[in-house]
Amino acid sequence: MTTTTKVLRVASAVSALLTSQSVWTQERQTAQLEEVVVTAQKVEQSLIDVPLSISVVGANDLERTQAVSIQDYAKLVPGLQLTQATPGFGRLTLRGINTGGVASTVGVYVDETSFGSSSGLANGAILAGDFDTFDVARVEVLRGPQGTIYGASSLGGVLKYVTVEPQFDGFHARVRGTAETVEDGDMSYSGAAVVNMPVSDSVAIRASGFYRRVGGFIDSIGTAGSDIADDINDSTVSGGRASIMFKPSDAASLRISAFVQDIETDSSSTVDSDPDTGETLYGRLSQSQYVPEEGEVRYRLYNATGEFDLGFADLTTATSYGTLTQDFRVDFTLLISPLLEQVFGVPNEADNDQITRVKRFTQEVRLASQKNARFDWLLGAYYTDEKGLIDQNVNVLVPGTLTVIPGLPQMGNGTVDSKYKEYAAFANTTIRFGQRFDLTLGGRFSHNKQNEVQDSAGLLFGGASTVRGDSSEDVFTYSAAPKFKLNDRVALYARVAKGFRPGGPNALALNAPPGTPTSYDSDSIVSYEVGFKGENAARSVGLDMAVFHIDWKDIQLFARVNGVGINANASGAESDGIEAALTFRPTDRLRLSLNGAYTDAKLTEDTDLLLVGGRDGDRLPFTPETSYALNGDYEWPIGGERTAYVGASFSRLSKVPGSFDAGFTAASGRQRFLPSYETLDVRAGIEFGAVIVEAFGRNLTNDEGKTSSDSTAAAPLGAIATGVIRPRSFGVALTAEF
Repeated sequence: MTTTTKVLRVASAVSALLTSQSVWTQERQTAQLEEVVVTAQKVEQSLIDVPLSISVVGANDLERTQAVSIQDYAKLVPGLQLTQATPGFGRLTLRGINTGGVASTVGVYVDETSFGSSSGLANGAILAGDFDTFDVARVEVLRGPQGTIYGASSLGGVLKYVTVEPQFDGFHARVRGTAETVEDGDMSYSGAAVVNMPVSDSVAIRASGFYRRVGGFIDSIGTAGSDIADDINDSTVSGGRASIMFKPSDAASLRISAFVQDIETDSSSTVDSDPDTGETLYGRLSQSQYVPEEGEVRYRLYNATGEFDLGFADLTTATSYGTLTQDFRVDFTLLISPLLEQVFGVPNEADNDQITRVKRFTQEVRLASQKNARFDWLLGAYYTDEKGLIDQNVNVLVPGTLTVIPGLPQMGNGTVDSKYKEYAAFANTTIRFGQRFDLTLGGRFSHNKQNEVQDSAGLLFGGASTVRGDSSEDVFTYSAAPKFKLNDRVALYARVAKGFRPGGPNALALNAPPGTPTSYDSDSIVSYEVGFKGENAARSVGLDMAVFHIDWKDIQLFARVNGVGINANASGAESDGIEAALTFRPTDRLRLSLNGAYTDAKLTEDTDLLLVGGRDGDRLPFTPETSYALNGDYEWPIGGERTAYVGASFSRLSKVPGSFDAGFTAASGRQRFLPSYETLDVRAGIEFGAVIVEAFGRNLTNDEGKTSSDSTAAAPLGAIATGVIRPRSFGVALTAEF
């Protein structure tokens, strides 16, 4: 029996259960699940009407679980993985579609605005926008390729932040503050506020601001002569959002918004770990710091979205401009200093100062039919103009200082200036064959062109050089999704879809050997999915389940040639899996949920074993085979306007495959894996009318969950650097509304 057949049989059995009306559910008619509306297909739809796998994390869940960043709420989304060692430097993965390359496989949107980079020339893979979730209405996660509506670099799916619009129903404000301790670390605290104010019957303004100081918990303990310092990985996050809504009539609206966020870190959240097992070394969370690291990530995002009722259709126009800047210092001491001391006879330390910047303008125009019984359609056009910069400078320093040693040759200075332009037209239509069966079809044609100029100088780059490259390509992506509704609350669907990620030129150093590829090709996936969405008649039980198979061709990989990174291609990979989310609300006071994913994502052929190190059958990096989370919340009245709640969340990830590592594979004959881990979070609160007092504990298991691995960081004594989650912490929060 095939996996698909098994899933269909399970779905049929569950459907029979959900459509039955038991005495138990009849007695609890008031305990209903909330109706979830999403904009996944760029029109508002009930979740059950969208024929693809979607998870939604609402504002209440974000606040109850203290989920202010991707790492906090990823556990609530089946199959969503974040690879991150430093806040603001994150890689998102859905359904295992990840090889460690430099171009993103998950698109990130804020309302109507795409964020980050579609190109591999600006390190787009680690530019996932980690936006603060204060005053966010919900986070939508769309799985599977979204190439027809969302375009390039959404091979694995899309993560979309939906912010709260200005409201016309009156003035209101909310403030929130938290304080938190962390095991063997510094205190954390935060504050946030939002104000909504109607100016007139047709104009409303909404503005919010936030500040978080996150205490460090990793020490540098002097290993192999490194610095001695405590809690070196503290960080701050600050910013705000403002929007103004003009609504002169029911047929027209214009929303103008601006968003600013800064993330400042003093060091990465990595620890020295055993290269074979990934276990933390030296009996504590520590790293070996010679040159103090620091980083700043700056988001700037501006958007104007207009919506107009034309009678026969709705017109939407969205104009956006955004910038993303990463400015950071990385400790290079153990990478190059021992060799430099041998050559020049001078004790030294070294660092790499780097700026990565993306400036992006986008324009999208859509025309959507108004709801009718037989036929819905959407037509759109899209344009993006993206400018990228990578500027890095390797410095040789007087030990214990940031002073450059005079008289030595230039070590390395390199810049990559890149441009990416894309033009696209897309269409989506849903044809209804009666009340129960419909078919959704989509297609997108896009043209992109890229060019880059790399200037480099210094010993590490083999001398001074200027290298230019360009590329262009035309791409067609598609999707087809039939859906059958057993009733208004239960549906079965299937979906086949193609996704795409642009290729581009490689800028090579002078010392690159002959035959090193001067460009890399685009890669694409075709996904096959069967899914089930349903609720019982009393709407106290809901199930969302999908099984998928993905074929991935010409996969893009990251390779190192003489220490310089390039993009390369390999033959292929595949991913098979099952995702499920079960929600159960037996009474209006109790809500339970269980979500999980099984993902078997692996290479189908060898990569270049000398440059990359991945072999046929190796697991794709940083996707555990199994992951699941169990959540429960209970709420009850305690007199007057007061209510109380308690809740808990438990999550587990199986062992996680690390990044491809040619040296480790050659030496050990196997792929590196990081340990499995479990976390337990608890929460409780009392609501006194407009005031809420909460207490919470996170990672009560105090597990050292590993989120990344990097063997190139050259930690001393043969160790590797692994990203780690925050240890056990306890906190309190106070929220007041006006």
